[in-house]
Amino acid sequence: MASQDTARVVRAFDIRTIIGALLGIYGLVITVVGLFFTSEDDLAKADGANVNLWTGIGLLVVAGGFLLWVRLRPLVVTRGTGTGTGTDPQDPMRPE
Repeated sequence: MASQDTARVVRAFDIRTIIGALLGIYGLVITVVGLFFTSEDDLAKADGANVNLWTGIGLLVVAGGFLLWVRLRPLVVTRGTGTGTGTDPQDPMRPE
């Protein structure tokens, strides 16, 4: 990994963070529905399986995997690679 001067870790707008957060929110809502708002009629429709509970738990596990992935393998953006604006001296797109 590069030093702090030449690189910085980007996590806030990483697509894995956004996907993990959304799956976590959906998983939490579906798990709560499965735990507290499932009737016997709903269980009978699914042959006794609490589909909302198992789906919610699965979503929470996948969300945890995404967020762990972001934590263990962060994106590193190095400085000096150029932005395409022509103001960086190392920018290959800078006009001569």
